[in-house]
Amino acid sequence: MCECLALTSSLGHAKVAYPGNPAYEASLASYFSAQQETIRPACVILPKNVADVSGAIKNLAGDEAEERYRSAGGNGSLAGDTFAVRSGGHSSWAGASNIDNGVTIDLSRLSSGDVDVDGNTVRVSPAATWHAVYEKLDPIGRSVAGGRVASVGVGGLTLSGGISFLSPEHGWTCDTVLNFKVVLSDGTVVDANSRENTDLFFALPGEGNNFGIVTRIDLKTFEQSLLWSASLLSNTSVHDANINEFVRLSIAKDYDENASFLLSLAYIGSIGDSFIANTLQYTKAVENLLTLPTVQASTGLKSMATLSLEAEAMVPKGSRSFYRTHTLVSTEDVLQAVYAARSGAVNVVRNISGISWVLSFDPIPPASYARHADSNALGLTGRDGATLLVVLLDARWKNKTDDKVVSFTAKALFDKIKKVAQSLGAYNLFIYLNYTEPDRNPIGTYGEESVRRLNTVCRRVDAAEVFTKQVEGCKIPSV
Repeated sequence: MCECLALTSSLGHAKVAYPGNPAYEASLASYFSAQQETIRPACVILPKNVADVSGAIKNLAGDEAEERYRSAGGNGSLAGDTFAVRSGGHSSWAGASNIDNGVTIDLSRLSSGDVDVDGNTVRVSPAATWHAVYEKLDPIGRSVAGGRVASVGVGGLTLSGGISFLSPEHGWTCDTVLNFKVVLSDGTVVDANSRENTDLFFALPGEGNNFGIVTRIDLKTFEQSLLWSASLLSNTSVHDANINEFVRLSIAKDYDENASFLLSLAYIGSIGDSFIANTLQYTKAVENLLTLPTVQASTGLKSMATLSLEAEAMVPKGSRSFYRTHTLVSTEDVLQAVYAARSGAVNVVRNISGISWVLSFDPIPPASYARHADSNALGLTGRDGATLLVVLLDARWKNKTDDKVVSFTAKALFDKIKKVAQSLGAYNLFIYLNYTEPDRNPIGTYGEESVRRLNTVCRRVDAAEVFTKQVEGCKIPSV
């Protein structure tokens, strides 16, 4: 609370909200998952410009943070308060971008929050949603390799790497960044791009919040017309045909860079049944899928904004939420094994109130992950040129009393998936940060060289270890 009072004195009452204040309660209510929403920080900082962010960091770290660190020989702990940084607030786990009894910096009011289009570049606040970006770009026939769900924040997705409908052609979202504006731990504001602070420019994608607070992201835009899209629902009785066609489409050497598709195995408790969902975006390679038996099908030409709203409708906010992820190699044997393992897990959770248990397979071809592999920290080089599958369990339910059953069942399922995939030679160590949980360390899966470079950058830009010690989240392993 003392730190909150100091921040109020420095920033003003309008930019610091306390429990009971409408701005405080509105900030919490806007989180995506119930776990994040129920965390109660001592105060919420609502900066309106970069200077406010800089001032907040100086207060939280202490003006002499680096001196304290050096005088302690680099081994002492900082006296500053713990804090969290929130852009879109879409992460599922408690504490991802909120903090109990600490200080949460909510970037939603940044003056650069509006999307600014200038020629082939769009400048965006990290708290802006992808839907807001698409609303500006769709009418002028341009787009970005951005998020697929409307309300996801630009900052969180980009700093996690970022998977887009347009990734096969343009790479990870982070690969299309032209510039990051960053507030460092001493309050200094810097640009990171291909000419300035190039080491930080390399390090920011895939690192979460280890180097500073990103206050603006400049993204490259490109020409983009409407996308052909299809949403197909099938009964599980045709799962063999769906898996066979999915694997055929995802073979690396034949992968159509215009194609984006997702296979999901879903159990919805309110319906009491499982189904298979295929979502597809513009490609000539999906004609065979359209011949498979379906119970519901929707096709048409759609804008990126419309597609993001349709995806949003499938993942409504406010439920309790749990993610689990692995990365596999796309083979029919491994998908059949995952399908069998998933069926056993569904039997455990099927009667939980409000349960939604969706296992999705997201193909990441070399065209996507290797296109700019040397210019980001994700470490996705030398992956044998195979199409990778980012497998995500997205579990949602109603009551806190069911948390342990859901998390235990999910972890057991993914332990089984890992074991089976390893036995088939189809397991990849890479963990996609955007889908991780706090008991895992995705940054450590980027490879020894990336981790070494990240440590070097961290020592340069945050010698006081403010973001290492005072901010929760995925951390860079020591080397």
